[in-house]
Amino acid sequence: MKEHMVHMDKKRATKMLLAITIASLLSACVTDSIKRAPASPSTPWQPSGQTSQTLTDSFSVPENREILDQSLTPKIEQNHAYSLPELINIAQLENPDTRIAWQQARQAALAVGLSETLFLPMISANVIGGYQHTRTPLPVTVLGQNNLETNSHAVIPALVLQWLVFDFGQRKALLNAAEQVSFAANIGFNGIHQKIIYDVTRTYYQYGAAQSRYQKTEEMLHNSKSILAAAEAKRQQGIGTSLEVAQVTQLVAQAELNRVVAQGVQRDARQALLASTGLPATSKLDVDAPEYQAPTLKVLPPSQKMIEQALARRPDVLASYALAQAAKEGITAAEASYLPKIVMAGGLAHARTSFDIQGLPTIGPQTSSSNILLGISLPLYDGGMRAIRVQEAQSRAASAHETFEKTREMAAREIVVSGDVLESAIASNTASVNLVKTALITYDAAFDAYKHGVGTITVVNEAANNLLLAQQLEIDARTSVLVAVANLAFVMGEMTQVTR
Repeated sequence: MKEHMVHMDKKRATKMLLAITIASLLSACVTDSIKRAPASPSTPWQPSGQTSQTLTDSFSVPENREILDQSLTPKIEQNHAYSLPELINIAQLENPDTRIAWQQARQAALAVGLSETLFLPMISANVIGGYQHTRTPLPVTVLGQNNLETNSHAVIPALVLQWLVFDFGQRKALLNAAEQVSFAANIGFNGIHQKIIYDVTRTYYQYGAAQSRYQKTEEMLHNSKSILAAAEAKRQQGIGTSLEVAQVTQLVAQAELNRVVAQGVQRDARQALLASTGLPATSKLDVDAPEYQAPTLKVLPPSQKMIEQALARRPDVLASYALAQAAKEGITAAEASYLPKIVMAGGLAHARTSFDIQGLPTIGPQTSSSNILLGISLPLYDGGMRAIRVQEAQSRAASAHETFEKTREMAAREIVVSGDVLESAIASNTASVNLVKTALITYDAAFDAYKHGVGTITVVNEAANNLLLAQQLEIDARTSVLVAVANLAFVMGEMTQVTR
């Protein structure tokens, strides 16, 4: 018997040693995960499987061609000049902000459906099965056996019902909050489209202005070359000087520089337009950007009634208000945790078991049960957790309300400022038109006088520079009016049409 006990102790020791070894190996695998990080702050990270010779102390990263999806490249007609309405349509289809806002609205709608499921019972089917083998050493040998062995197994399928019958409005508050968040997301979706329409309109006009500025610099370059030709002709006739030719040559060089700068501005404006539409920066997009004339408007300061009407349809104000209402519902949901909950539960189960003892007949009883329970639950003490949740909900509601107040105040200020900006832009445009007329008359007179020998090249150069400056100011002023009109429509919550 003593030898048998020693043999059993050795088997236990062997099993324990095996378990310790397996645990140590698993622990080593876990601690090796630190090797996935860089070895030091100054050592480049290298992907697993690459040697140090692969990157050679370079902080470059391996490329992943899977992120390149050429199917996302939009199809743009190459021989078609796109107008403003067409660009807006492209933006609403291609700009990722619209898809992001759409998915957010869908997520908020699904959250409403998830809140509605809280009112329904939960029914689940469960199956529990198991097997147990027991070996018990006997103090003495019985019928040639040193151990008593038993086997048992059972299978218990069950159908379980759980239903929160009444919770004093907690689920209703959560549902109301989800509905308000969904409403805010839907409002935000429409607001994103309004913003995209405004952004495309603004960048479209600015691109058109950049094109006009570039054209004016080309005209200035042409005029400068004409002045240079006249100066050289006068010098060849003996009535001009080398100084005059040098001065006009400088004017030509300045005109060349102005054209290069204007061309760079035009490229930047083109990229801004492509960005607003959501098209790739390498898109070969032809734009129909004619030289629009600034509309003749008489701007009146927005009245209090106009501001209130605008605030009532501003997407950002409406969405902020809905989120504030959702936060208030959070207070109701948190306060309901102090109240009891009535729960209904039920179950239907059937058990099939089998039990046998070595040397005895097998026992296999079968049982079935069903029950319906109705209970009430009221937490009495939770260490202040519910109080903290209520205070947190109150803080969230106060913060959301202040955010709404700030959004509304900023929106009202934007409306007033936009009206002022439009009024200033119209005044600047009127003045710039008159400036171009007078500058053009001065330039023509100075150039004509120089060609007839009664004027100086200095006056001609100055007149040419002033004409270009006046033309550029007129282009900027006209564009400012067009952009200001679009901006006023946007801040008034009326940016729902292609053009204004």
